[in-house]
Amino acid sequence: MVKVGLVGCGFMGTMHANVYSVLDDASLVGVWDEKPDRAASFVEKWGGHVYASYDEMLADTAIDMVDVCLPTSAHAEFSIAACNAGKHVMCEKPMALTIEDADKMVAAAKHSGVKMMVGHCIRFWPEYEVLKSLVDGGSMGPLLSLNLTRYGAFPAYTVDQWAADPAMAGGGMDMHIHDTDFALYLLGEPKSMVAHGNRDARGVGHFFTTMDYGSCVVQLEGGWNLPQGAPFRMEFRAVFERGAAIYRDGELWIYEEGKSAHKHEAKQMEASGTTGNLSSLGGYYNELAYFVSCIAGDKMPEIVTPESSRESLRYVLEEVRQIESRLTK
Repeated sequence: MVKVGLVGCGFMGTMHANVYSVLDDASLVGVWDEKPDRAASFVEKWGGHVYASYDEMLADTAIDMVDVCLPTSAHAEFSIAACNAGKHVMCEKPMALTIEDADKMVAAAKHSGVKMMVGHCIRFWPEYEVLKSLVDGGSMGPLLSLNLTRYGAFPAYTVDQWAADPAMAGGGMDMHIHDTDFALYLLGEPKSMVAHGNRDARGVGHFFTTMDYGSCVVQLEGGWNLPQGAPFRMEFRAVFERGAAIYRDGELWIYEEGKSAHKHEAKQMEASGTTGNLSSLGGYYNELAYFVSCIAGDKMPEIVTPESSRESLRYVLEEVRQIESRLTK
């Protein structure tokens, strides 16, 4: 049984607690949050106990793994401290706000010999797993084009609206990095990348990026600067030489030459106690189950490595740089 200490009792902490409540080989031992009242309410629903400080959690020999569900600006500090304490680390994405901090995290995990995984949950999302199997398997021929889309209203459910502070969230890259990361995971490094975008008064951006792979073009659109009440959309359209896969409105349809179109049915595990834009545990369950199994089986994670997470951060920071350079001209 992998014993977990969770840091941060907001939206993402709640999603992860949902998962630990149904995982057979993991147990939520306790939590820490900068607001003790919030932590106390959290454990009333999810169990465990409240640590008086993060240092107290790290000193607890019963803890095998620390799950960091804090604003992006705190990821490096808390993850490195956990590594130095000999704890395995699950850290929410983006890995950090700077490459320098990401490099420090990679080095800390290596030096301490612990396992670290960053929460790139789309790599584990059922419909996106199907897309990867179609690309890798080649049953419909080579991939010719891919559109990855993710947008919605600004996340009012974040604690104290931290996602609106570029110094804490990176100006909206928190959501867009999902698709940047998945493109790199699916196809590797592009030949070139061009990013356009905009930024509202809060500093929250919207991304329009093209990645050129030579025989395949990937277009990414993402942002959360829409007004409250606007729908959340998580979609893709993949066109192959002999077919297509289209994920829209929660449904994945496969179109293959010479065959009838068919809908892929994915098993969904419902989440409770959340206030965000998702009701299903989806990739959250799959990613945490995978990481817990890596710890239990004493094997290093391969689907998401600290190094690949660092590369995804490098690319999304380059997108931000290109957009800001155009906005300041």
